[in-house]
Amino acid sequence: MNYLTNWLCQKNSDGNSFIVNLIDSPGHVDFSSEVTAALRVTDGAMVIVDCIEGVCVQTETVLRQALTERIKPILIINKLDRAFLELQIESEDMFKNLIKVIENVNVVMATYQDESLGDIQVYPDKGTVGFSAGLHGWAFTVNQFARMYSKKWKIEKEKITEFVNKLTIRLWGDNFFDSVNKKWLKKEKKETTRSFCHFIINPIKKIIDLSMNDQLDEIETALNGFDLKLTSEDRQLKQKHLMKRVLQKWLPADQALREMIILHLPSPAVAQSYRVQTLYEGPQDDAVANAIRNCDANGPLSVYISKMIPSSDKGRFIAFGRVFSGTVRTGQKVRIMGANYIPGKKGDLAIKNIQRALIMMGKKIEVVESVPCGNTVGLVGLDQFLLKSGTLSDFDEAFPFKTMKYSVSPVVRVAVEPKNPGDLPKLVEGLKRLSKSDPLVQCLTDESGEHVIAGAGELHLEICLKDLQEDYMNGAEIRVSQPIVTYRETVEGNLNPEDDGICLSKSPNKHNRLYCYAEPLPEGLSEAIDDGKITPRDDPKIRAKELKNNYNMDEDGVKRIWGFGPDTNGPNLLMDKTKGIQYVGEIKDSCASGFQWATKEGALCGESLRGVAFNIVDVTLHADSIHRGGGQIIPTARRCFYGAQLLA
Repeated sequence: MNYLTNWLCQKNSDGNSFIVNLIDSPGHVDFSSEVTAALRVTDGAMVIVDCIEGVCVQTETVLRQALTERIKPILIINKLDRAFLELQIESEDMFKNLIKVIENVNVVMATYQDESLGDIQVYPDKGTVGFSAGLHGWAFTVNQFARMYSKKWKIEKEKITEFVNKLTIRLWGDNFFDSVNKKWLKKEKKETTRSFCHFIINPIKKIIDLSMNDQLDEIETALNGFDLKLTSEDRQLKQKHLMKRVLQKWLPADQALREMIILHLPSPAVAQSYRVQTLYEGPQDDAVANAIRNCDANGPLSVYISKMIPSSDKGRFIAFGRVFSGTVRTGQKVRIMGANYIPGKKGDLAIKNIQRALIMMGKKIEVVESVPCGNTVGLVGLDQFLLKSGTLSDFDEAFPFKTMKYSVSPVVRVAVEPKNPGDLPKLVEGLKRLSKSDPLVQCLTDESGEHVIAGAGELHLEICLKDLQEDYMNGAEIRVSQPIVTYRETVEGNLNPEDDGICLSKSPNKHNRLYCYAEPLPEGLSEAIDDGKITPRDDPKIRAKELKNNYNMDEDGVKRIWGFGPDTNGPNLLMDKTKGIQYVGEIKDSCASGFQWATKEGALCGESLRGVAFNIVDVTLHADSIHRGGGQIIPTARRCFYGAQLLA
């Protein structure tokens, strides 16, 4: 489980008041899309790792996602109660386990290090590592214990800060305490104990043992040194309940976590200055980019919507996102730029008024007049114009934010149908709402008319189907097929296209011919397209130069790329390598349509293509334009691309 946070401290704040936006995201790999959606609207991540299991694959995935979005992480090592109660690990062994977890996390962070974030590795003596037992509601940091002991030992006020800083360093690492001679040592001896074990682990262990044995008088004696007392209600509790109450009083989780968030996670005013490059798609020196960089509440409005949340109103959704610059207000007119919006064009663009602005606090929703930049916000009245995510702005020349990149894909599919045929309209409407509410799920209708739901895994699909039936279809029963896993088709390209790899396709009226061949894309290019390094919106000259220099592609082809596919941005290319052909420009759109069709459903088994370049090398076209229209060229192009795929 990962808690993602961002907090706002106004520039003229006195430093004592903070607004914290806390977003909980699931830790299971099937819900990585939820983590991605949450990371986009936060500035810091509180990564929680099990002290027994240690760093798992999903931990590395979450850290990689966070660092890619330039999110600064802090670490919480959780489930210490298991180490004390179930496994009863010795103090020294527990310390070694904790060291191992922290080192493994730091190795992952070093692997995905981003220079703009500075040193992001975590250290307990710097306050960026906390220790907790989430089930029992207690947590602590090394710095917190140092302050406790300074108060217990009655250090003079003038010397407290210096004393706490020194003690914090001594309470971690290879520092040992000789309890007989009251001396600190750097090397372990028979009569010494590691300082972390002596001053932190052993006292907690003692409290747990006393609580499990119901020794109330000894507990009170131990707590007196920290100015804590048990109430009459507390004294009625037994064993685990008593232990939980005592540790919550002594080491309340809220204090430790709040301190770590405020001291070690950046405010929006700080974070947006280095995040703007990874967020904003437009020029880094325009008015919107500067407003985002400075977290300017009076600048042009820019809001990124990362998730659509179902509201209590039937069929309506709240657009949840983050205000990066300007101030969003109820009734304000905004430009709504969807995920497929291209600057300068009108596709996937709408201009509408915001009906209501909301602050979302758990189950509570508070209607407000305005929300300044740096905060999360819920907006009502935009759900008809946004599918899953998008950008809002009141600036006519604003560019959209970069689309979120998910670490998982919807590869597990099931077909659904209503048990009662009369419920089919409910199913269709329910699938639309499900597709809008989940960042990753895909709801499709195949050629046979079957309704298909695609998710990241079986657990993800199980949750989606439960939501579909109970929330979006009002309990109407559905039949669900067995899940199947989709895959991708590609080509090997072992044949010489000039000899036997060129495919010829004739149009239905026999007046037009297309000649093309397929070949695999160079290594690394598919990943570059997935990561957004090579896109259809790039300047053609700059893109051609990069493809030629970095991927050794043919100069003639890369200058005339007709399309990316499938869905106009996938890792397949359509290139025109013809020379001196008349009317070839007129069939560009028709060939691109056939290319989208062919890459969406490959020739072998109807799965999407990946890593394939289709090269049109020659065409024969009828002189009369009526005989070379889309009705003739689109099916011809599709058949030609299918044949080229099979030949390659």
